[in-house]
Amino acid sequence: MKIIAVSGGKGGVGKSTVAVLSALSLAKKEKVVLVDADVECPNDYLLLGKKLSSPVKTIFALFPRLIKSKCRRCGLCAQKCRFHAIFAPPGQYPVFLHDLCSNCGLCWHLCPFGAIKTVKKKRGVVYQNKINRNLLLITGKSLGIVEETGPIVKELKKYALAKAKKWGAKRVIIDTAAGTHCSVIQALLGADKLVAVTEPTPLGEHDLGLILSLGKKLGLPAVVVINQADLGKKKGILQVAREYQVKVEKKIPYSRQLAQAYARGKLAELDFKLDFNFCQ
Repeated sequence: MKIIAVSGGKGGVGKSTVAVLSALSLAKKEKVVLVDADVECPNDYLLLGKKLSSPVKTIFALFPRLIKSKCRRCGLCAQKCRFHAIFAPPGQYPVFLHDLCSNCGLCWHLCPFGAIKTVKKKRGVVYQNKINRNLLLITGKSLGIVEETGPIVKELKKYALAKAKKWGAKRVIIDTAAGTHCSVIQALLGADKLVAVTEPTPLGEHDLGLILSLGKKLGLPAVVVINQADLGKKKGILQVAREYQVKVEKKIPYSRQLAQAYARGKLAELDFKLDFNFCQ
């Protein structure tokens, strides 16, 4: 089972479109699981004309809870928290900011007085849609305002990979969020390949460099896909690809037909002749 991560530093470049069309193309000959890991704003189900109805899994996370009777107000937990999720004025009890918490567990393992215990909270849900006999869409969605969605993506991937293995899928395509933050890193971890989608604009060029740099740090083989390649200047994109020694695998031209299918949520009905060998 091969895991392909479709990502792109910049939002709005067609990352989800490429992920969905790749999954549809590969599903013509083998079982594919498409994972929408943009848990703050998933949209693959919309592009495929589906709805999110009953969750198949609830994602919980552990958060710190203070036992005041044991706390000595030393401030060690706040000093060591890398995510600044603990506020502790000198001589006062620490306050835990759960919206910023990454659930790493450092604070409750570190406390020398055993003053920090854990509480379990619901943070996300997982949905599942059968698109056709060979394509399964698994969607993750955060609940409420969550600053750190990396733990949600981690649990989503765990569920999706187990499901894919049990189902006998040959490919898992992970559609990551835009950017290079923690949830994107979680989505990329363990992948066999990075497909970096970009556009021929200055911002597309800049953010392509960011995602390729991240992929390099994670040791991921990568290829570049330029979307709407005929609408801008590709020189900068090609230069970034050369800098990172990454092949530009595909140049997708602008297509009014594709744009209309995207807007109507009918990508599954689109007869768009495009070779998706870069997702092999």
